[in-house]
Amino acid sequence: MKPKAIDLFSGCGGLTLGLKQAGFRVIGAVEIDPLAVETYRTNHKRVIVWERDITKIPAVEVMRRLKLKPGQLDLLAGCPPCQGFSTMTTLNGRIGQDQRNDLVFQYLRFVRAMRPKAVMLENVPKLAKNWRSKRLLAELKKLGYKTQHGILDAADYGVPQRRRRFILVGGRGKIIPFGRSTAVKCTVRKAFAKLGKESKTDPLHKLPENRSAAVRERIRATPKDGGSRLDLGLQFQLNCHRKCNGFKDVYGRMAWDEVSPTITGGCFNPSKGRFLHPTKNRNISMREAALLQSFPRSYFFPVKRGKTSVAQMIGNALPPEFIRRHASEIFKYLLTVKN
Repeated sequence: MKPKAIDLFSGCGGLTLGLKQAGFRVIGAVEIDPLAVETYRTNHKRVIVWERDITKIPAVEVMRRLKLKPGQLDLLAGCPPCQGFSTMTTLNGRIGQDQRNDLVFQYLRFVRAMRPKAVMLENVPKLAKNWRSKRLLAELKKLGYKTQHGILDAADYGVPQRRRRFILVGGRGKIIPFGRSTAVKCTVRKAFAKLGKESKTDPLHKLPENRSAAVRERIRATPKDGGSRLDLGLQFQLNCHRKCNGFKDVYGRMAWDEVSPTITGGCFNPSKGRFLHPTKNRNISMREAALLQSFPRSYFFPVKRGKTSVAQMIGNALPPEFIRRHASEIFKYLLTVKN
């Protein structure tokens, strides 16, 4: 029988997919965003989903619905919303003001109630140095969990993208190792090779672009296969770019034989980062963005609300392959645990 898992703050389902690929049966999920829930339910039809604010959900309600008693759940996994810990938020001095920062304690509340055999939490690197992570680790220790945590790059775990993340894994009474890294990175070329002929009719791949003539000219002038706005002559550079020494990836192209930069909610717009196709004179498509997040080509994303909403879901998602590798070690640990 497959070990059971619950996904808190599930988003569009990247974490759930990675857990399934590692051999888990995900039985429940919690997510507040309606579009993310629609996407999740379409791809994970057998999972019971609470489309609600997690702060309003008693853990006992979830346990009763899923017929769980304390100690029976194999894995409680989650990724509390991390915008409050993002680099840009920190630069603007607002890290202590975002109420989403405290959602890590909602995860802890569910751990206390459910007493799962193993725990997994993922977030942005900034959480590692925040007082909330110290409290979280201390409370998990009191509950009998032996944990390890670190800041890992998803590119070292089979994801065709640079993406540094804080990850914590632990078991009751035993440390669980991180997943196995890879010596050979998956590149943009390998990821895009999965598009296939179906891309011609894929709504996610065919979402139109609406660029001004000046922007289209700037894109055409950017050198292929890794070119940057810094390679352009002054006539193609915006005044703000000439005056700014940072944000050098803006209007940059990805390189075929390297991993991509971090896929963010702004990945639909070349003014938000290095999101131009390596050789074609366009931004990467949303299907290509999903592939760089390690979603399979068949994963459904609704396009009814436009490119911005899709990009937000994809950019906020956990890369399934990154999760699969770490969850596989948790799976091995659970095989040694007595029920």
